Order: sequence, then C-alpha cells, then structure tokens
Amino acid sequence: MGLRNGVTSVVAFLRAGYPTHAPALGYAPVLALLPRRLCSDEAAVIASTLIGRQRLPIDNADVGVEITRITAQMPSCEDIDRVQRRLDAMGRAGG
Repeated sequence: MGLRNGVTSVVAFLRAGYPTHAPALGYAPVLALLPRRLCSDEAAVIASTLIGRQRLPIDNADVGVEITRITAQMPSCEDIDRVQRRLDAMGRAGG
C-alpha cells in the first residue's frame, strides 16, 4: 500500500466518526464544546433495559431517567426521541 492509499484510508476513517452536525472544515477545537450525544449502542442498552422492566407505558420520564443513569448527564430531547423511536421499532408503546 502506497503512502497515498494510507493517507486516504486514515482520512476516510476520521471522516466516518466525524459528527454530522459539526462544521465540515476547521473549528476542530469547537467539537469539544458540543453537547454529548447518546451513541447507538447506549440507546440500544437503554431500550433493552426499559423493555426488560415489563412496565407500560414507557414514557419520556422513564427514558430520561435511564439516560441519566447511563451517561451521568441530563438527557437531550433528541436523545429521548431516539430511544423512543428504538422502543417503537421494537414494538413497545411509548408515552
């Protein structure tokens, strides 16, 4: 693998993990100031935990409490919606 292919691979790897809501160029230090988002794995764990409780309906307060327990941070409305969508996809009614 030549130098060009190696650099291309590294750049592709870095771009794959770059937040979609961040500026495309420059301002990399600003990324540290962006609010934390719930990752897909965390959303899956939270949805599974809530489903395992067998209590309906699962409302936004239940989701928010579980997000806070997992992340030790206040949940955003976007993160609560993401978990609720995952619950809906799993066939569980949200509140």
